[in-house]
Amino acid sequence: MKRILALCALVMACAASAQITEQQLDDVVARTMKTFDVPGMAVGVVKDGKLVVAKGYGVNNISTGEKTDANTLFGIASNSKAFTSAALAILVDEGKMNWDDKVTKYIPEFKMYNDYVTREFTVRDLLTHRSGLGLGAGDLMIWPDGHNFTPEDIIKNIQYLRPVSGFRAKYDYDNLLYVIAGEVVKRASGQSWDDFVQQRIMTPIGMQRSAPSWKTLKDTTNAIVPHVPTDGKLKVVPRYTNPIFNAAAGLYASVNDLSRWVMVQLDSGKYGNGRQLFSKARHKEMWTPQTIQGVRDVKPYKSLFKCYGLGWQLQDFNGHLQVSHTGGLDGIVTQVIMYPEIKLGIIVLTNQQSGAAFNAVSNTIKDSYLGISNPDHVAALSADRQAKEDDADKITADVWASVNKNIKDKIKVDAKLYSGTFQDKWFGKVTISTKKGKMYFASERSPRLSGEIFLYKDRTFVVKWNERSFGADAFIFFDPFKTTAERFTMKAISPLTDFSYDFHDLDFSRVEKVL
Repeated sequence: MKRILALCALVMACAASAQITEQQLDDVVARTMKTFDVPGMAVGVVKDGKLVVAKGYGVNNISTGEKTDANTLFGIASNSKAFTSAALAILVDEGKMNWDDKVTKYIPEFKMYNDYVTREFTVRDLLTHRSGLGLGAGDLMIWPDGHNFTPEDIIKNIQYLRPVSGFRAKYDYDNLLYVIAGEVVKRASGQSWDDFVQQRIMTPIGMQRSAPSWKTLKDTTNAIVPHVPTDGKLKVVPRYTNPIFNAAAGLYASVNDLSRWVMVQLDSGKYGNGRQLFSKARHKEMWTPQTIQGVRDVKPYKSLFKCYGLGWQLQDFNGHLQVSHTGGLDGIVTQVIMYPEIKLGIIVLTNQQSGAAFNAVSNTIKDSYLGISNPDHVAALSADRQAKEDDADKITADVWASVNKNIKDKIKVDAKLYSGTFQDKWFGKVTISTKKGKMYFASERSPRLSGEIFLYKDRTFVVKWNERSFGADAFIFFDPFKTTAERFTMKAISPLTDFSYDFHDLDFSRVEKVL
């Protein structure tokens, strides 16, 4: 029996210590990039405290053809959130604050929709996606880039966002509260979030080329540009550069630099010659479940739990704890995965916004190290993506078919009835105007949100954004039971619209009529 147990242990150890070969990695990345139309990708693997893989593939920019390598800078988007939780952890270690301090201790003007929630809201609550607000609520104050909102606006306007669940009752991912967490870092430390993260985290651990934001990078000569499939063709789109988003999604890093961050995480905050970036106690708290999530289908894996910690997703995959996060901006998606029991870290950075692409690569890598035999991830994820896109395309095609029929049938609309200036409490003013018989939508504070309006049916319209890479055309609903047009709401048409286009959280009332 002892021999059998020893043999089983040896087999399990061998399976867990296996690793993907360089050729296998090159092959799966090549297939992934071709299948999902990704121009450039960088992959890093950390094992047992060492960077064992650091490679770039493809190009940074389809217009210039500049090659991607392990030093190429990518926007890591929401993988920045873990840096914000680490910054707060350092301040907790220094006795300058506590996780369960009330937010109003640092930001007296902070106010949520409910007075009780305002009084009880803690720094921990800022990081754990359990505020009661809906998925991405208020993100139109930070998304898309080009708006003129400030952190002060977010602190003021978040009180107007209506909750969709009880305080601390359920998980709904947010960005705005991480922006506010960045402001807590500033007020508790006396430094801006950018300066604190650069000086207290990135510089000490040796992230030499990286920076907390695009605007603070010293050298941008080897950096990707974002790409978005638009009207059947890959298109370079404007880079997100607004500093308002930094504490939630602003950081730029390379695979080489980001591997140092992963090593610190896998070694309980240690870096250099045994120094602690943050204490083991703080590290444990960041990797401790704070908010329970429903276990979603993670085929082909089995999962028993999923939770959110402080800046990290926590989930088991086939009995192994996975600590991870993803990030996404227009034309950029990234992923960081860690398996602490075998000291494994995986980094996948891309310059296109297909989440299926980074999953295909990271799943293949982790299977090799965990000794898991699974089907072809590229093929499986491609089929899943195609099915979702087909469903979404049918929905949007049906809507535009109705619109085109109205145009063909020359259905008349009293455009003057709907023209005017309308205001939402947190988003501000928009104008519906008429030019040469056509209706147009224009946002005052977020000018990129502009486009032509078309009749859909009855008193429901659709707006087609001028910027086609958004993939976020939306319904405009006027009250069908009123003869006047004093109020309207909105909703994205496609189910695949990025959740940060939270049109459904808007409620516009007329403030001025255009004659």
